[in-house]
Amino acid sequence: MPETVYPRITDIVAMLHALPAADRQRFERLYQVSTTTGLLKAPANMHGWIERRFGSVEEVEAQHIVKITNLITLEGTLFGRLRANRPMQIREQGELRADVETSRGDHFCSPEEQTPEDIFGRIRGAHCITASNMAKADGFHGLVIFKEHNPLQFSEESVRDYFQVALKWAKAAHNVDLDARYFFFWWNCLWNSGASIIHGHAQMTLTKDMHYPKIEHWRRSALLYRLGHGRNYFDDLISVHTPLGLAQPVGNARILVNLAPVKEKELIVISERPDKDFCKAVYLALDTLVNRLGTVSFSLAFYWPPIDSVEEDWTGFPAMVRVVDRGDIYNRTADMGSAELFAVSVVSSDPFEVARTLSENAR
Repeated sequence: MPETVYPRITDIVAMLHALPAADRQRFERLYQVSTTTGLLKAPANMHGWIERRFGSVEEVEAQHIVKITNLITLEGTLFGRLRANRPMQIREQGELRADVETSRGDHFCSPEEQTPEDIFGRIRGAHCITASNMAKADGFHGLVIFKEHNPLQFSEESVRDYFQVALKWAKAAHNVDLDARYFFFWWNCLWNSGASIIHGHAQMTLTKDMHYPKIEHWRRSALLYRLGHGRNYFDDLISVHTPLGLAQPVGNARILVNLAPVKEKELIVISERPDKDFCKAVYLALDTLVNRLGTVSFSLAFYWPPIDSVEEDWTGFPAMVRVVDRGDIYNRTADMGSAELFAVSVVSSDPFEVARTLSENAR
């Protein structure tokens, strides 16, 4: 029986040519794809090392590079052939387990005695409790502290509880200040993501005047797309990813393996509301990253329209989660550099490899 050949990001141009004309035209409204070849000449005394590290000298001396740019949000990614073709392996986590166990007994293990509460009190769920953030980034800045100490141990039920409690916190904060309408929730897991405490927790803010710039940029981009093409941007985003095998349905929600990821293995969950299907999809995305692809540190962000009426147009803006792998926590090399901060994302994971693992995990 012949070996199954799976698509890779380096096959994207051929895959686009094979799409029906309507699908290809929709893709070209949202994305620009270009390819190039990076050439170098390796000295003979490096050939052995190159073959051991990368497989062949020929692949190193002529490297296929793919650049994908989202023309609506202006997010873009560079995929290098050697980077994208590297196998994904689950790392031995013995050292991490020891660090997690050693950290038990921190302030978050006794949140009601050792963390401050918001002026409107605490919100309690079956799997978490809120606290007020000691060092605030905005006027309303809270924490969702998980009952489970290990940040990599979560269930579909606990993930849904985290979101439900966070949304109740937002309503409570809004009742204190009716001008605060823009809710943001983020979950940093372990120190590569920016988390300063190992104990599982997420953060949330409710801000005034306008949403945070990167979320507002998505709103304006989607609005301009609707005005220019008469179509909902998020519907078309799903439609572009689906024929390429990069969209996984979960009830009424969809998980997209982002074609222009901001960092490694980016998954986007989209649904009309943050309901049961949405939370199930978020859980599946996280379970795939952590338990199938070996992610030990991740960054997750939840985008949601204002919780009360505002002047600007949020029509058709969905509930959305973006989550990325933040790399090996014991590697001194940072996963983000000047290119990511100021120009374009450089990514080593292949979206089609991630999509295949997500699909297998969803069965």
